[in-house]
Amino acid sequence: MYKGEIISLIVAMSWTATALFAEVASRRLGSLALNVVRMTMCLILLALTLWVTLGVPYPPMADGQTWFWLCLSGFVGYVFGDFCLFQSYILMNSRFGQLFMTLASPASAIAAWIMLGETMQPLAILGMIITMLGISMSILNKGHDGHKKLELKLPWKGVLCGIGAGVGQGVGLVLSKVGMEHYTSSIASHGISDLTTYVNEAALFPVSLDFMMPFASTLIRAVMGLIGFSIVVFFFSQKSREKLRTGIHDNRAMLCALGAAVFGPFIGVSLSLMATLYTHAGIAQTIMATTPVIIIAPSYFLFKQKVTPLEIVGAIISVIGVTLFFI
Repeated sequence: MYKGEIISLIVAMSWTATALFAEVASRRLGSLALNVVRMTMCLILLALTLWVTLGVPYPPMADGQTWFWLCLSGFVGYVFGDFCLFQSYILMNSRFGQLFMTLASPASAIAAWIMLGETMQPLAILGMIITMLGISMSILNKGHDGHKKLELKLPWKGVLCGIGAGVGQGVGLVLSKVGMEHYTSSIASHGISDLTTYVNEAALFPVSLDFMMPFASTLIRAVMGLIGFSIVVFFFSQKSREKLRTGIHDNRAMLCALGAAVFGPFIGVSLSLMATLYTHAGIAQTIMATTPVIIIAPSYFLFKQKVTPLEIVGAIISVIGVTLFFI
């Protein structure tokens, strides 16, 4: 009972930990170098997990269509979305970066409307407006020149990166859904109709394919993430190459990168896909969207970041806006 809801809450806390680790690692390594390190660590963890539980270190029975859609999801969600997210941590901080991630729900609703023909209900449109209102309350303040005009209290580049992060995750989620549907069809074409009972007895610790499919799907997305970030770093960014070369000797940076890898794509993303198997996707997404509120306390105590009452109210309103998408 409530298995999906509990998993979703674990995901929200996992993403909070990811944001805190990534904020430290981003400032020491830069967003591009960090993502190369993080994706490498994530792939190793996922390959080992699949090898132990399914008997092979790669997604079994995944066809070309599955790889195409999940790689496309990885490019949009990881290469574009995570680059923007980690860059926002540098330009702002993890607390504000996660606040913009509430835009993932409106972005996924719009993407599903365009790509899958899913209709947007009036409550979803209202939720979009309320979410934007909550973000605005947190990032805008009155001018300091004696006038009442509103102005950004954050760097505009950070705001654009935050918006890009939310949109990237939302669109990437829809593409992941398409990819996992193709994965299920691909497995069925091999004569397997019940994923909950299929296990590979040759595995060290056999686990059902149904339970492990989210991890297998995440591995495909991570492959694209590593390829994309590696191309940018090694061919287009000398500064990132230098940071990567020196960063691997920075124990604190590597430890934080490992934390970002474990709590991010390895646990967080995989469990977020798993949560939808045990409860309604809307309920799962709503619980996972509480990260901007959860992160306020650790940001205050760990990083001594000043938090105003209006920012707290804005974060709560943003989460309320997200819930309207799934009523």
